[in-house]
Amino acid sequence: MKDPFINRKYIIMTLMVLVCLFLIIRLFVLQIVKDTYRLSADNNVLRYVTQYPARGLIYDRKGKLIVSNMAAYDIMVIPSQTSRIDTAGFCSLLGITNDMFKRQMRAAINYSRRAPSVFLKQISDQTYAGFQEKMFMYPGFYVQPRTLRKYSKPVAAHILGYVSEVDESIIKKNPYYKSGDYIGKSGIEEAYESELRGQKGVRIFMVDVFSRIKGAYADGEMDTVAVQGSDIISSIDLDLQEYGELLMRNKRGSIVAIEPETGEVLSLVSAPGYDPGLLVGRVRSENFAKLQLDTAIMPLFNRALMASYPPGSTFKPINGLIGLQEGVITEDTQFGCDYGYLFVGCHGHGSPLDLAGAVANSCNSYFCQTYRRVLENRKYGSVSEAYNRWKEYLNEFGFGSKLGTDFVNELAGFVPSTAYYDKYHGRNKWKALTVISMAIGQGEIGTTPLQMANMTAAIANRGFFYTPHIVKGVGKENSLDPKFSERHLINIDSANFNKIILGMEGAVNGAPGGTAGIARIRDIIVCGKTGTAQNPHGKDHSVFIAFAPKDDPKIAIAVYVENAGFGSTYAAPVASLMIEKYLRDSVSNKAMEQRILNLNLEDTITESETQY
Repeated sequence: MKDPFINRKYIIMTLMVLVCLFLIIRLFVLQIVKDTYRLSADNNVLRYVTQYPARGLIYDRKGKLIVSNMAAYDIMVIPSQTSRIDTAGFCSLLGITNDMFKRQMRAAINYSRRAPSVFLKQISDQTYAGFQEKMFMYPGFYVQPRTLRKYSKPVAAHILGYVSEVDESIIKKNPYYKSGDYIGKSGIEEAYESELRGQKGVRIFMVDVFSRIKGAYADGEMDTVAVQGSDIISSIDLDLQEYGELLMRNKRGSIVAIEPETGEVLSLVSAPGYDPGLLVGRVRSENFAKLQLDTAIMPLFNRALMASYPPGSTFKPINGLIGLQEGVITEDTQFGCDYGYLFVGCHGHGSPLDLAGAVANSCNSYFCQTYRRVLENRKYGSVSEAYNRWKEYLNEFGFGSKLGTDFVNELAGFVPSTAYYDKYHGRNKWKALTVISMAIGQGEIGTTPLQMANMTAAIANRGFFYTPHIVKGVGKENSLDPKFSERHLINIDSANFNKIILGMEGAVNGAPGGTAGIARIRDIIVCGKTGTAQNPHGKDHSVFIAFAPKDDPKIAIAVYVENAGFGSTYAAPVASLMIEKYLRDSVSNKAMEQRILNLNLEDTITESETQY
């Protein structure tokens, strides 16, 4: 009789062979095919050191270096690998107190006992050299090389932005970032973060029980190389930017200059500003807090993009253009002015005036009557319907919405809707005279200096603009978002711009009663328009828009000088100096330049007067 246990023996042997074969295959996969699993098991003797790439450099439009990099070093710690050390010696070596040592260790332990975290940020070269020699005495600590930003000049802080450490919210949103990583904040640094940051790499080292590096793991075959970030060519003219910030020293306001034929921003000044170098290194947090708490002058606030002002009389050319396009006036239409129109006052000047004369003399009466005709145009069924058409023109110029630039934190401005007036006055209960202040750029309308510079570029181009942008090209290919090459057409005949431009030319270049003669530049035809923006919180703002040369515009500019009164007093001289500086690389009116440089308006402004 056949032994029944024989079959069981073969079955058990077969199972044992299969189990052994499975284990052999699994070990082969883990140790040979998927080496990364083995690395995970060896973490107690391996150290992974992130290789941070150098951020891309930033240049101005002429190739001048604005932002570069400099070496920095972080002290990293893995709490589980630390042991009893000479704390006093450690603190002395790094120049910190015993209390700070305890705080940093608690923070590291709270983060993770086994994962590395930053113990001390951005130590100096000298401190790094001393620590590197004695690091073997402090197991669990090592040095992480990285780079910090370095600025060629202490200007353009609002354009460039800054770099700071990521927080938990960023880490949760984007798995690329880990604790201790840095990210661009505001300006070019934020808008082009993905291009500037590059790609991180990693080096894997074998370390002994004292945390001393014994060599590269697997001869470096598992290492990955960091890829440097792409360089950026900005549209900024660094010399013009520096000059603009100099002119706005001890003042509040902004300057925005645009190249009309491309939409490239040549200069963007927000005053008061700050030195971008203040937000670099270990002093960044302390300096940022000081800047943020300075509510009197708000140096971190980008007035060029985020301050909403009434455009004042610089808005009159738009209403003139709409009047022409709607057919309610012609180039030769004249209106009289007896120091104003109804309850809207005006200054003394010749009367009556045609459209060009009204622009040159900044006649309130002319544009109130034009605006009233636009809203009472009988081809529309109601004032509300006509107002909506008027608002559509403004939207085409870029008012009332974000322009879509590559700037972050751009404000949309405000153009009231009919619903807005219906809410306050009742449906069909408001008329043209209810909103007549909009004729001269006052009332509820709010615009940013960037929008006003863009409007000026559209006038210079006779009816179109390109979305303003701060970068000319990215990387070796000089690539740029195609939207910045798209022409935005305004539904106003190009011929209608001629009379407006003639009036702007007259304002600067000698028309009787011209309001901006102070902005005249010899042998350059500047076309400009003054404005005085009413400010309910203090003295009015001085405003000026201009472009030049007339027949081949190279620069369009908007200048706001807060609490400075008439547009011709301060804003127009600043714009004139900026235009000549850009076109000629020098200025001829040294007396006017010195007057602006010596002007200190800070003493005349109180905190209560600055409202946005």
